[in-house]
Amino acid sequence: MSLVLVEIAERIGTITFNHDRKRNALGEAMIGEVIAALERCQSAEVRVAVLRAQPGAKIWSAGHDIDELPISGRDPLAWDDPLERVIRVVRSFPAPVIAMIEGSVWGGACELALCCDIPIGAPNASFAITPARIGVPYNPAGILRIMNEVDTSVVKEMFFTAEPIPARRALEVGILNHLVPFEELEAFTRAMAERIASLAPLSVSVAKEQIRMISNARPMSPETFERIQALRRKVYESQDYREGIEAFRQKRKPRWTGR
Repeated sequence: MSLVLVEIAERIGTITFNHDRKRNALGEAMIGEVIAALERCQSAEVRVAVLRAQPGAKIWSAGHDIDELPISGRDPLAWDDPLERVIRVVRSFPAPVIAMIEGSVWGGACELALCCDIPIGAPNASFAITPARIGVPYNPAGILRIMNEVDTSVVKEMFFTAEPIPARRALEVGILNHLVPFEELEAFTRAMAERIASLAPLSVSVAKEQIRMISNARPMSPETFERIQALRRKVYESQDYREGIEAFRQKRKPRWTGR
């Protein structure tokens, strides 16, 4: 069974998550199919790509597949992690990517949705950044990307509480560009895609790349980077990191010790 479905029509590529059994978790196999789908769309010279779950979905994506996180003292979100790869592909895709969001968005899937160029949500959309639930350190590139899209105070609340932000507030704080009734979501998203596809593709593509490059233009000293990496190692080499993953797999509440 394909974990991702692809449809290309009228210069618009639609990529549909199709892994309900895993709640569309972003595991290596599914991410590989998403990247392949984006590459196919790029080869077809689509002018817009749409990322979505199946119609009526309760969960857009459950985020990083916890079963694939390392239990040892390795960095759980290194440069070559599948989640990092797909985010880079979405951000560098030469046409706008619309996230059409029905249902909950958890963990790393929040970053994926925010890295899409235009997030459009249904009333049941919600967003929760959840590393604190399982004792995982988030990577600095991911935090910076989220901070580029959402006010720092909101980012802090999401990371500190791991509580979901509902659709209405997500619109107010800039996580969503548009909040659309269920019965209008497909038509609204399609109209947005068609509008973009009707415009000068080179102009749109260059504007996207300029915005990406400018948003990345935040200097960080080597000392700061090394300090951040040391802080992250403190988490993923801890007892709590192992406890969080084991508790998730055993479907029990973790017993945090702060060590």
